[in-house]
Amino acid sequence: MDKELKLVIFDWDGTVMDSVMKIVDSMQRAAEREGLNVPSEQAVKDIIGLSLAPALKQLFGELTQQQVDDMAQFYKEAYLALDKNPSSLFNGIVDVFESLRDRHIKIAVATGKSRVGLDRLIEQTGLGHFFCDSMTADEAESKPHPQMIDEIVNRQGVDKSQIVMVGDSLLDLTMANNAGVRSVGVSYGAHDKARLLTAKPLAVVDEANELLSYI
Repeated sequence: MDKELKLVIFDWDGTVMDSVMKIVDSMQRAAEREGLNVPSEQAVKDIIGLSLAPALKQLFGELTQQQVDDMAQFYKEAYLALDKNPSSLFNGIVDVFESLRDRHIKIAVATGKSRVGLDRLIEQTGLGHFFCDSMTADEAESKPHPQMIDEIVNRQGVDKSQIVMVGDSLLDLTMANNAGVRSVGVSYGAHDKARLLTAKPLAVVDEANELLSYI
């Protein structure tokens, strides 16, 4: 990566935190409780990063507003129950943050989580001092719409040529493409290397510490 890199934007679930299976379990439990067909593990992985309404539509088709409200509540309850044992950070991700900080490269987050959910986890993990900015699913159009990246870019005053997006799903990398910024994929989250490569990122890495070869 060239020396002009000024900002790296990270997805959260499946990129920073090993929370993918907790999301899968929570959505499956919520569907069962609501009496809907329980989606497969991969089907849930494919919606990680989407806002709630498009995620539910992709998984279950058209739902009534009551069903959407129920699913939102059931999912939240299931996730909080599972989150009594907090998800771990991926090995090496803090080392990546420290390296970027030491090089005076800004770090931001663009996530499908809610603001309340992201803030809770940032406080829980103690990572807040690394981040200059963040955008969540309840503050912008759902991925892969570029709004999350565009908002961060505008606030941070950097050129898009100086930015890289890092994510574990096709939604993340497609969002980067739609925003006109470069991306690097990580294969340890929702989507495998072959699928991520279809978005033409700079690279796809298998471990977090390998990111430093590209950013």
